[in-house]
Amino acid sequence: MSLFSNFKDLLGQINKLDGSIYMQGKDFADVYAKNIALEEEIAARTKELEQANQTILTLNSVWDMMNSSQPLSSMLDKIVSILHEDMNYNYAVIMKLEKEGTADAYLNIKAASVSKQINKIYSMINESYETYKLPYLENSIIAKSINERKIYSTPDIFGVLNMFFPSIDKIKLKEIISLMSSKSCVIVPLHKGKDNFGCVIVSSDRNGVGDTESNFLSLFANQIELAITVAGLFEEVKKQAITDPLTGLYNRRYFEENIIKEAERSLRLKQPFSLISMDLDFLKKINDTYGHQFGDLAIKTISNVLKKEARSIDIPARIGGEEFNLLLPGVDSNGAMIAAERIRKSIENQILDTIGGITASIGVATFLEHSDRIDELTELADQAMYKAKMNGRNQVQLAQQMSDINWQKLAIETFMDILAKKRIPVKENIANNLYDKLKNIKTDEKDTNELLYSVVDIISQTYNQMYKTGTTKSKILLGNMIAKRLDLPKEETDKLKLAILLYDIGNIMIPEEIFNKKGPLTEEERNTIRQHPLIAAREILKPISNIQDIIPIIESHHENWDGLGYPGVKSGIDIPITSQIVLLVDSFYAMTQDRPYRHAYSKEEVIKILKEEAGKRWNEKLVDDFIDLIKKETL
Repeated sequence: MSLFSNFKDLLGQINKLDGSIYMQGKDFADVYAKNIALEEEIAARTKELEQANQTILTLNSVWDMMNSSQPLSSMLDKIVSILHEDMNYNYAVIMKLEKEGTADAYLNIKAASVSKQINKIYSMINESYETYKLPYLENSIIAKSINERKIYSTPDIFGVLNMFFPSIDKIKLKEIISLMSSKSCVIVPLHKGKDNFGCVIVSSDRNGVGDTESNFLSLFANQIELAITVAGLFEEVKKQAITDPLTGLYNRRYFEENIIKEAERSLRLKQPFSLISMDLDFLKKINDTYGHQFGDLAIKTISNVLKKEARSIDIPARIGGEEFNLLLPGVDSNGAMIAAERIRKSIENQILDTIGGITASIGVATFLEHSDRIDELTELADQAMYKAKMNGRNQVQLAQQMSDINWQKLAIETFMDILAKKRIPVKENIANNLYDKLKNIKTDEKDTNELLYSVVDIISQTYNQMYKTGTTKSKILLGNMIAKRLDLPKEETDKLKLAILLYDIGNIMIPEEIFNKKGPLTEEERNTIRQHPLIAAREILKPISNIQDIIPIIESHHENWDGLGYPGVKSGIDIPITSQIVLLVDSFYAMTQDRPYRHAYSKEEVIKILKEEAGKRWNEKLVDDFIDLIKKETL
């Protein structure tokens, strides 16, 4: 009994111990399970925290880009790079919706992430994303996302790719999918204010998109939309700074900056480029007959033709008024003439309301072929354009080499420009008659010079009634004789002749009561007279591109050898020899002709004055040569 009781007690203790051990084991299992669950929770929260931190860093990156005022294209490239590299999406692309609401609406890829796998995919497709256009199908998941402004996720990678590349066979599509290693595709709509901009599409190795990721993509989309708005504003301001407001073409400043860059590139690579200079015919007549709104219509029409005909690398610009330039990188004169003729025909074929047809005169010059200097190139293109006008308008003319252009031709074109653009105050009927006379002058005819001199005489007589017919011819002959005596090169002699024709044109801007005053001039009136070389050079002649080499001669033609002339910025050998000759010729004819305040001096009196002023107004050696010349010549 006692043994049985002891055994029973022992068994009870064993059962009790066993139960205790069981309960403790159960507690240990529960604790272990709870620890595992807690670790998983911590890992999940840590991952969420890392994702949140990455989201903040990513959004900050986008914000920094916006503050840097980068171009939109650069910003979009960096955004897809962030999605691909920092956010670990297999592929990211930003697409812009074009022609929304039309049957031919499409999505254009504006930026796409880059990797070896992606490059391999592009090589398999055999198409560059920059030129790819995805039809905007209203029943597609992309259109649904954009129209509903809602994020959509789909595991149907095959269906999305098939929508992008319907012509690629299924086997190749499956091969592409395997390269992408993606399990889902997410479409995130993008908007610009109230308008649809497009979407972001990312592919992921995750199955679908969770709430956290969806929230991040929504925030990211908001930042992209803000970036698009900011960059769009920046580009709009930049566009306004470089474009002409009436036509939308580039403005003169932008053109001049880029022709310098193109010339540097051309010299470096030994590759030509061409310049087309164009002028709308009869704009004044259109304005006077129909009103300026129709003149603007004609100008806009030419600009539209240039936009249509120009290549993407060409630079079409409105230089001012009815003048246009087109820069053609990498194009020689043959190609430029073909392009210019195509443009001319296109303009001729435009029929406008009320006005009817319009035409343009066009000149072509090629860098490295006609000149290797920008100023000469623009001058030559302008001269070719004026030749087109002189020959009847609505035609294309190729520039001549600078060495082939004679001084008479430059003089005719210059005076035609002065008269046509009303750079001096000449009565309209006189200006028109002189313009027609110049237009009909042929530089290869025997009486070319006589006709040219007569035009200059008439212009001079409009402000100086005492100016004798034939004086212009005499000045040119005397200047030419001095140049020969000094053995000046032909180029300098030609410049001298042009300067003699043009130096006095500023007098037409001097008030008549001062110019014809019989009594002594006041100091104020003298100052007005002293301004005439600067007026001629800067206000009248500077806008004319083909005579820029003449302007320094005219600006200095009243400078004295001793530095006491005007404007008074040069003396001695710093005064161009051609300017010194112009001053001598001008002084000689001023002294030998009547003036309102005195009678003409005799030749002997003039020689005496020249000798007295030698070394003061003029170079002594030049005066000696001049006196020797006029003593021998009947002038």
